[in-house]
Amino acid sequence: MSKHLKPAAYTLLSVLFLGSFSLACSGNKQKEKTAAASTTEMVKIDSANKKPADNKTILARREVPVICYHQIRNNIASDSKRAHDDIIAPDKFKEHMKMLADSGYHTILPDQLYNYLVYNAKLPEKPIMITFDDTDQDQFTIGNATLKKYGFKGVYFIMTVSIGRKGRINYMTKEQIKQLSDEGNTIASHTYDHKNFAQFTDEDWTTQIDVPTKKLEEITGKKVEYFAYPYGVYKASTLHKLKEHGFKAAFILSTARDENYPLYTIRRIIDPGRYTAKNLYYSINKSFNKTKFK
Repeated sequence: MSKHLKPAAYTLLSVLFLGSFSLACSGNKQKEKTAAASTTEMVKIDSANKKPADNKTILARREVPVICYHQIRNNIASDSKRAHDDIIAPDKFKEHMKMLADSGYHTILPDQLYNYLVYNAKLPEKPIMITFDDTDQDQFTIGNATLKKYGFKGVYFIMTVSIGRKGRINYMTKEQIKQLSDEGNTIASHTYDHKNFAQFTDEDWTTQIDVPTKKLEEITGKKVEYFAYPYGVYKASTLHKLKEHGFKAAFILSTARDENYPLYTIRRIIDPGRYTAKNLYYSINKSFNKTKFK
């Protein structure tokens, strides 16, 4: 720019230059948005047309760590020795969630896990799933509150007979279950009253599966498509019926998966109350295979 230009002319040229630059940038941003939208659309189209993986491929994929919790409270004298595995003190639960956050874990939900297993969809770095069984109210008051602190989401397997019950153990209300769902957590089925899946009669597919599913869908306004077996026990000969009754996947505990129904025997491990945060970290890495996610 010549130093002989008058101030007014200089100002005019500056405005014109900046205006042209701004328009160019705006145009580039618009192109970027359009390209991004096109990419998103392409991903949706590709996913829709992608062939589902077979059982062998699903079994070969790296397992995502899935942790199971029951009661988040302090032990009392009347608790049996066996019950201690299903009870974790509030302070310890909070320490364990902090460890997961500090270690770089990102929580995922069942739809993400399903799409990864079936369609090899991408997952976040260090994915993990946090699940809760049996509807205990402390899962809402302590569990959900703690997860929120770290931006985590959880999966709540609801035993519908307990909804709203109060006593030595209080259980979640319909309103609390609805809130969990509205906040982006997954509400899933855990039967009507915790009947052993391996002992199901023909009538139980209505009372233990269909009726609870309908009730949970009425509460949340969303489809219920995931199931956790009481005690982690399943019966191979009836696994096919879960799909017939609308479930996309189901969760066991730490026993072996069924090679014919890998989606209906997804492994979880319990985080027992005796574990330190370090113990849990070690257990996660020992229990689930260590190959990298593709």
